[in-house]
Amino acid sequence: MSSPGTPRDQTVARMTGIYLIVDPEHTNGRDVVGVAGAAFEAGASVIQLRDKLSQKRQIAECSEQIQKLAQEAGRLFIVNDHADIARIIGADGLHVGQGDLGVEDCRLVLEDRQVVGTSNALLSEARESERTGADYLAVGAIFSTSTKANTRPAGLKTLQSVSDSCSSHIVAIGGINASNLESVVAAGADSICVATAITLAEDIGAATAELVGLFEGAYRQRRFP
Repeated sequence: MSSPGTPRDQTVARMTGIYLIVDPEHTNGRDVVGVAGAAFEAGASVIQLRDKLSQKRQIAECSEQIQKLAQEAGRLFIVNDHADIARIIGADGLHVGQGDLGVEDCRLVLEDRQVVGTSNALLSEARESERTGADYLAVGAIFSTSTKANTRPAGLKTLQSVSDSCSSHIVAIGGINASNLESVVAAGADSICVATAITLAEDIGAATAELVGLFEGAYRQRRFP
């Protein structure tokens, strides 16, 4: 975890809220840049582009457009997997899975200001991610999800254990929607990561605004019971 007061630490503090993953496979055919723009306008704190199909040049071009939207909205943009693209387009950060580059290797590519987050399904993975300097810990899958193949279950119990054991910012992910969001915040999540709950909604802005409102209420209740 970055030291208090550093640019990375300040970026992580701005992540609190709704963290949206935009994937061209899950937008009902809508342009990912347009989806990102609507979500930012409705209050999403972070958007991550996850694209497993497009060529790298296309991913870089799309990332650059979303990063520009993030800057204009005063929000954050995270690139999935591609450390080189994150560095080239000046993204706010990078997200990697357990099978991707390690945090320390990512640091060799990224600017010092850029954050690195990791995916974790086990408490032991979260502890190791924190030890190697991850700026935030994504924990999941909290609930079952069809958005991403080969996800591993974590559940609310693991989320609570990570919250109790680690000092890093925690992003909960996996099957979270309006019906269960409050229980996830109560278990220790500082950000709620969603995909299809927003990206498949008929009205992107309305779906985002609903989750933002639910998060703010639940987070306030946890901090000031």
